[in-house]
Amino acid sequence: MGTNQNVLGLVFASLHDEAIFDLTKQRTMGSVSFGGRYRLIDFPLSNFVNSGISQVGVITKRNYSSLLDHIGSGREWDLARKKGGLHLLPPYSHAGSTVYNGRLDALGNVWNFVEHASADYVVLSNCDVVTNIDYRPIIAAHIRSNADITAIYAKGFYDQTQGSATIFGIGGDGFVNDVTIDPPMSSACNLGLDMFVMSKPFLRRIIKESMSRNRYSLRRDILLDRTANYKILAYEYTGYYSKISSLADYFSANLALLETKNRAALFLKNAPIFTQTRDNPPVRFGLESHIKNALIADGCVIEGKVENCVLFRGVRIGKGSVVRDSILCQDTVVGTHCSIRNVITDKRAIIADERQLTGSAGYPLFLGKEAQI
Repeated sequence: MGTNQNVLGLVFASLHDEAIFDLTKQRTMGSVSFGGRYRLIDFPLSNFVNSGISQVGVITKRNYSSLLDHIGSGREWDLARKKGGLHLLPPYSHAGSTVYNGRLDALGNVWNFVEHASADYVVLSNCDVVTNIDYRPIIAAHIRSNADITAIYAKGFYDQTQGSATIFGIGGDGFVNDVTIDPPMSSACNLGLDMFVMSKPFLRRIIKESMSRNRYSLRRDILLDRTANYKILAYEYTGYYSKISSLADYFSANLALLETKNRAALFLKNAPIFTQTRDNPPVRFGLESHIKNALIADGCVIEGKVENCVLFRGVRIGKGSVVRDSILCQDTVVGTHCSIRNVITDKRAIIADERQLTGSAGYPLFLGKEAQI
């Protein structure tokens, strides 16, 4: 896998934190647990590395101690390097900077880092889209088309109750001719994945212009207001993805991985998703345990019944308990003779013996970090 020294990857670890506020009260979007053993930031970082991008900046906002702990030096992603490598970019990166208001504001805050990176092109990504994408053909298409911005989109269904979205109208020439944000409709559409490619000189120009006019949002102030001013190439992504715009999205995106075809589409042999490795013992199943259609991470102890669930590392389920259609994050403990359905627990939640907890697929019941029921 060759490295692409000409491209800088930037991940926004904290954009759209409010979409799943229950899970981001004490952490960034990037460090939210996903799929049994991953964090959301693992996906954009792995996508960059698998696309040969070895210069990566992670732009944070607040509550980033667990993110620091997770990504460390970037060794797991092969980003612990003397040249390029992984850089964590906190919000107060220069004198007078403040916590940013939007993507352009955040880029203005860390511009010193971007300016000194030896790259001609920049790829921007968030942590709210779970996917396995190769940026190499997209960067090539961007350069070929002479576009100012390449916006990556997928054909999808937008429901106005689901949270924030950018919808593109695309002309016959493949360029964006219309942009709407959070339209009052529910229908099939060209759904923006909040991933963009642009040249460093162009990015410098729009940031300088925007800062001088107190404009902060790439979506509203550039894509929406200035569609006619810029050449915005629309690049359709046809692979597997999950966009997390709400707690219900997070719930369904995790449970979607119980289907073999979805796991096969996300975890590709030639493009692995890297994460921090931990030395946990293998799963221990009790004599009375019964498992059906579940993702169970190492370190779990199961003595009850588990069906259609995603269990993270170190989860313990007591005898006589039945857990269905639920996501239990790291070190959650379920007592004996409990009945749990459509529940999300944050880390180290404790559910005492003989408790009954039930949510619904659209509104899963959420237990916060270290909650005790």
